[in-house]
Amino acid sequence: MTTHRAALTVSHDTSVVTSPVTSCAAMADDEHPAVTNFRTYLQINTAQPCPDYGEALMFFEAMAAEIGLEYRVVHLVAGKSVAILSLPGQQPDLPSIMLYSHIDVVPVYPEHWKYPPFSAYKDENGDIYARGSQDMKCVGIQYLEAVRSLMQQGIQLQRTVHIVFGPDEEIGAKEGMELFVEHEEFKKLNTGFALDEGLASPTDVFRVFYSQRCVWWFSVTFTGQPGHGSAFIEDTAVSKLNKLMNRTLKFRAEQEAKLKADPSLTLGDVTTLNINILKGGVQYNVVPAEMTAGFDMRVPPTANLEQLEAEIKSWCQEAGAEYTLEWTQQGEDQDMTSTEDSNVWWSAFSKACQALNLKIKKEIFPAGSDGRYLRKLGIPVLGFSPMINTPVLLHDHNEYLNEQVFLNGIRVYEKIISSLANVIEVEN
Repeated sequence: MTTHRAALTVSHDTSVVTSPVTSCAAMADDEHPAVTNFRTYLQINTAQPCPDYGEALMFFEAMAAEIGLEYRVVHLVAGKSVAILSLPGQQPDLPSIMLYSHIDVVPVYPEHWKYPPFSAYKDENGDIYARGSQDMKCVGIQYLEAVRSLMQQGIQLQRTVHIVFGPDEEIGAKEGMELFVEHEEFKKLNTGFALDEGLASPTDVFRVFYSQRCVWWFSVTFTGQPGHGSAFIEDTAVSKLNKLMNRTLKFRAEQEAKLKADPSLTLGDVTTLNINILKGGVQYNVVPAEMTAGFDMRVPPTANLEQLEAEIKSWCQEAGAEYTLEWTQQGEDQDMTSTEDSNVWWSAFSKACQALNLKIKKEIFPAGSDGRYLRKLGIPVLGFSPMINTPVLLHDHNEYLNEQVFLNGIRVYEKIISSLANVIEVEN
């Protein structure tokens, strides 16, 4: 098939390229080529804090050439770029469909894995073990293979489809999607609707996410009276921090109880809070003058953000007057994509699922994803990863995905993508 090239082609930053990748390198004579491509992508180590984006870009370029897609790279900052693989539609002036996935994955602890986490080892059951197998390299390859299949079948799409791979989602996307949505090349995409990541489902019901919780990362530092470790020192930084931690853990327990008491609620409907960082102290026999705790809060879009922030400050003040509250992230994204039938995008998505006899459940995404930057611009986004009867293992040891679940996801995306890309009339 002829390889198309976009009008704008930006050269790769060769400083971050390590070695070439061949997407079609066979791993087994009888393995489905899409599975081989999936495993090849998994073998590229894009774990934070030093993801190999250069090799990933080479892989995407090879896939674009193999399938016959337009390809370009948009450089954001040194070593961090967005790859765009495009299939022009029959009516290219219509707003396009973006199929988005992030390239980076979270760190690993190899000693806790059954197999090397970037080996993409496939066991006798067809389970493929690798970091990123669920979050979310599977989705990126499923997009590509679904579009390949549509092209091979000769199915015409009215809208242009852009398969977009972005960096740094796992660390907040400050040098990823946050910059990209301000870039002229993003604006040229003329995005009308986007798909983003979802989660695996342990049951036979596919989960569809129409919004997400805000990410709130903050630290609180208390100062107090230092002294010798052998004495009863009053008004210490540790005692103040302990009061705050007890109060936040009480709030956490209240939210957990709320979730367990109402079967209709999912994790995305409540606020979670975890104390993930503790810092302070100099040596065993010195009472520290300063102690810090770092908190990870995930806030549903239905919450009153001003009220919650005031509550956090009141906890700090109750624990001790001398404190510093610092925010690493304080998301204010409360946008929700309509799941009413009057929304033509939801209608197209849900009808595609109905045609495949899929069971779906609408939820609020419990974590953060790059889709929030698109919703903030008014672009409707649905989070969806077609993985059913699969344990949720994102960010966990021994993350895996079964090859048949992966292949079935391609067929699901074929129907969904063709349905979305053939939406013509959009009501304002």
